[in-house]
Amino acid sequence: MQELHRISIDPEIMGGKPCIRGMRVTVGTIIGLLSAGHSEERILKAYPYLELEDIREALAYAMWRVEESEAPLTRRTA
Repeated sequence: MQELHRISIDPEIMGGKPCIRGMRVTVGTIIGLLSAGHSEERILKAYPYLELEDIREALAYAMWRVEESEAPLTRRTA
């Protein structure tokens, strides 16, 4: 995974959800807007304090999380 410098996770901000540069804009918000068909340009107009690289890193973070595998915990029986 590439190193991400624009994604922050702080329990004091948005309940610890991944955010853009410590702001109250979550990765989920950005991904949701993109999946609803909003263009990067439209998102940047709606959130003028964001930068194109913020959107790109949100996508990279979301891709990494989707590809992360979770192994189910199995209970050992005696």
